[in-house]
Amino acid sequence: MDLEVFFAGTAGSVPTGRRGMPALLVRRGGERILFDCGEGTQRQLVSSVGLADLDALFLTHFHLDHWLGIPGLLKTFALRDRDRPLTINGPPGLNNLMGMLRPIVGKLPYDVKLVELEAGEPMGRDGYAIAPFRVEHRSTRAFGYALVEDERPGAFDPVEAQRLGVTPGPDFGRLQRGEPVDGVVPEQVMGPPRAGRKIVLSGDTAPSDAVRVAAHEADLLVHEATFLDDELARARETGHSTARQAAEVATAAGVKLLALTHLSTRYFPRDIRDEARAVFPDTLVPRDFDTIEVPFPERGEPLLVRASDEREFVGP
Repeated sequence: MDLEVFFAGTAGSVPTGRRGMPALLVRRGGERILFDCGEGTQRQLVSSVGLADLDALFLTHFHLDHWLGIPGLLKTFALRDRDRPLTINGPPGLNNLMGMLRPIVGKLPYDVKLVELEAGEPMGRDGYAIAPFRVEHRSTRAFGYALVEDERPGAFDPVEAQRLGVTPGPDFGRLQRGEPVDGVVPEQVMGPPRAGRKIVLSGDTAPSDAVRVAAHEADLLVHEATFLDDELARARETGHSTARQAAEVATAAGVKLLALTHLSTRYFPRDIRDEARAVFPDTLVPRDFDTIEVPFPERGEPLLVRASDEREFVGP
């Protein structure tokens, strides 16, 4: 099953000609889950991968640059005759925010379900869970999210199955589904369970132990990098991270790949990348409309796909 992170908006606080406001689209199989919805998000999607009917929306926190695109998005879905419900998830305070937006959005032809999450309480979904965790961004109502797939069955050994007398064909499938066949039990021909994939999104945050713990051995950590180290004091004051600090979190967590977002207009992206790579070499700075594909570990490393369709391998 495909698992991808599409970068719809990678700017921080102020949009630029090339970078929109914060928004990440996670595509897993046929599901589409949006994390944050800054001003202009629907336009960013229409201009790139298209505005698919979302399965869910998750907000990291309630600063304006992370949710101002919601009213337009909801109205566009209404104009397109969406009829299935949409769930919006976020930290405590979500109901108050959406209550303020209700007069602007007006009546919709589909249900909008609001779910106020609690840190540390994963939301189980089909084959994976999304776990919110509290981060350090000037408010207790700021979350990061970890998308963690369920454990997978171990690899099937067809040679051993045949040696034990199992005939290739449907009986192989039964063993892989956990059923015994003619006295042969799955444990005899199946390897140890394999971990699923993990993607962690920090949201806006100062360096945080919670991010480090959530991102332990993650396939991909998407972390904000609003400042460089020359403005460390400003980063502390505003509850943000420097590129070096994000790289230190990635190193401590043992992640495979670090992607830096929430870029300030005060820096060139290459300077952010270079500061982080001095600490954590497997760092990249995505552009808007770039995608990171996250395959199962046995199929390779995470892969950056530029908007120009030029593929760039990352990792060892």
